[in-house]
Amino acid sequence: QLQLVESGGGLVQAGGSLRLSCAASGSIFRINTMGWYRQAPGKQRELVARVTKGGSTNYADSVKGRFTISRDNAKNMVYLQMNSLKPEDTAAYYCNAESTNLLVPPYWGQGTQVTVSS
Repeated sequence: QLQLVESGGGLVQAGGSLRLSCAASGSIFRINTMGWYRQAPGKQRELVARVTKGGSTNYADSVKGRFTISRDNAKNMVYLQMNSLKPEDTAAYYCNAESTNLLVPPYWGQGTQVTVSS
């Protein structure tokens, strides 16, 4: 089993910055990709950014150039630096981890709220 705990959400004005952190514990040796998803009220959960164990990244078009995902394998942490935040970035942000075993469902954290005021 793997546990993911997010932190760092909050209320920020448009144009501001926040840094989200996700701490992984448990069966971390089987984890390949880690990432961040978000879900706004009334909308589906969507990918924000993800990073493989080797460091390859990909981002949603809406956050490219503003958000940066990073990973510290030694500390079992993944981060999301969010700059130039917009009101449309308001959502619950969830940490995600995918096992190297494709038969294992992805793991999710409990979520952290990010609210961007205009």
